[in-house]
Amino acid sequence: MSDKKYKSIGEFYPFYLTEHSNATSRTLHFIGTFLVFIVLFTSILTQIWAGLLIIPFVGYGFAWVGHFFFVKNKPATFQYPLYSLGSDFRLFFEMLIGKQPFNPNK
Repeated sequence: MSDKKYKSIGEFYPFYLTEHSNATSRTLHFIGTFLVFIVLFTSILTQIWAGLLIIPFVGYGFAWVGHFFFVKNKPATFQYPLYSLGSDFRLFFEMLIGKQPFNPNK
């Protein structure tokens, strides 16, 4: 975890990428974020709002498995929750369009 105090998500994102350089962890983040969107859209379409309650467990569950078991680091969410959440979504969409690889170490 960095001791630097970030003042913007743009400044934070390069650090976020260094914390997410493990291919398995990135894949788990991607799956978790994808499932967050599935749960969100399903809840909206069915108007079963209780589904929204599982969103944090789905999203963070996959991400934290990646951090704790594969990268063995502390998630940036604990120090920078909003920047980390925004970076999760940015990385998801960049991976979706091919701007960021699933395995950055290739």
